[in-house]
Amino acid sequence: MLGWRLIGSAVLIPLLGFIFYLDQQQGPNAPILLAVVVLMAIRGCWELTTMLKTRSFQPSFLATSVCSCLILLAAWGTHWQTAGGAALNFSQLGLPMLVFSVSILALFLKGALKYREPGTSMETLGAELLTVSYIGVLLTLTAQLRWTAGGSAGYLALGSVIIAAKSGDIGAYTLGRLFGKKKMIPRLSPGKTWMGAWGAVLGSGLGSILWFQLATPMFNENWMPCEWYWAVLFGVIIGIVGLVGDLCESLIKRDLGQKDSAVLLPGFGGLLDLLDSVLYAGPVAYLLWSVLPLLPSV
Repeated sequence: MLGWRLIGSAVLIPLLGFIFYLDQQQGPNAPILLAVVVLMAIRGCWELTTMLKTRSFQPSFLATSVCSCLILLAAWGTHWQTAGGAALNFSQLGLPMLVFSVSILALFLKGALKYREPGTSMETLGAELLTVSYIGVLLTLTAQLRWTAGGSAGYLALGSVIIAAKSGDIGAYTLGRLFGKKKMIPRLSPGKTWMGAWGAVLGSGLGSILWFQLATPMFNENWMPCEWYWAVLFGVIIGIVGLVGDLCESLIKRDLGQKDSAVLLPGFGGLLDLLDSVLYAGPVAYLLWSVLPLLPSV
């Protein structure tokens, strides 16, 4: 299992870096990133709605994936240019939240039109709202880190949460397997230990400082990375939040009687198993990039 995770990380991280590089060359509209996150949204909605189709839950993959993709497209719409050269007249997150609100109305309307008898409608509607919120909204907000630090340093910000969260995952898995004895929440996630939690914090802090120190001059050789303690603080917070995100996905799987969200990659499970910590940490990373002095200096 550990071997598959290391091999998978060795392949996925450079591939993701290459995609970021290609997208950076396309300008601020980020069309390649849009295609990637739309595919992630569709796959994520399929995995979650498939898991949720148990008991009386019957969420619609089509409805939830369409709503999630529309929220993503709305977020990109705030960065697209009109024919006259001006940006669309919406605040950065106003349009996506408007589309999310309309999605809620549409899902309620779908439930009303399909209603036949008591006992399933509210459960199905709740499952659909959970899917759109978890996939559509969290993925949209995480992707907005592409513009948080400006066009030229956008991938420094987006990469920071991915590297910190996944470094925390690796640290938690490694220390937990080697030294973990005392369980954190055995009823929810039997494999999680307190030593693994320390591994998540240490791994995220180390991954974060390495990312800021090594990646910043790659974006611009004249840039100086932020102070090391801010990078460590960012990583530690993301490590803790990412660990909670992992536990929250365990809550979904445990309640539904599933071990993995799907079978996508050996050692990783499904896409949601791969993205759980990043999705949960995305909004927090967005906040941290807004309030901490993480921007590079010249």
